[in-house]
Amino acid sequence: MNTPLTDSPATDEALARRRAAIAALGHELRDLVDAAVRTTAADETLHQALDDVRRLTAELTVGQRAPAEISPVDEFPGGLRMYSPVTGQGSPLAPPMEVVADDACLVGRCVLGSAHEGPPGFAHGGMSAMLLDELMGHACAAAGTPAMTISLRLRYQGPVPLATPLRVVARVVRTEGRKLHVDGSIATETAPASALVAADAVFVAPDPARFHELFPCLPATP
Repeated sequence: MNTPLTDSPATDEALARRRAAIAALGHELRDLVDAAVRTTAADETLHQALDDVRRLTAELTVGQRAPAEISPVDEFPGGLRMYSPVTGQGSPLAPPMEVVADDACLVGRCVLGSAHEGPPGFAHGGMSAMLLDELMGHACAAAGTPAMTISLRLRYQGPVPLATPLRVVARVVRTEGRKLHVDGSIATETAPASALVAADAVFVAPDPARFHELFPCLPATP
């Protein structure tokens, strides 16, 4: 009988194994989602898949954390979110985007699939907003000020293709007290100077009392 994991893994080795298992499951789930939205299989095959998915769902709901509970495999502070819908390796929704520092900006790289489709062959515009919002937030944290979005303006200058390596860029351009102004863009890796989506945003660092009110489960901000 399998015992649900309710506490944080006891050792670094156990944590690494848990994260690896989550990442492997996330990878297969993304493949499953892609197959499901593209399949032309017969109705009988779909019904069989439905039965299989229901069985697996029942197994995974044996032990679950509360909606606002921090996953024991995440890091706060630190930014590692295994189930982030943008960067999380364990998320069936995420591309997942890999983020690296590059001079004064952050660069995210990912490939969007059929589950992210808007116009045929291209990404839904909301996906562009989510990618940029996520990376802009990372840029604020990398600049030393974790902050929340209060405005995000996008200019769609060209369709974002699916199944194509993308380059997402974000940088903090100036600060005004608790406010950070951030610029961002999305382009393909093969044409990084030709932005398909450009964005500017304002983020604000919440005061400690407001932060605790919104997120009582998280460690206090500095």
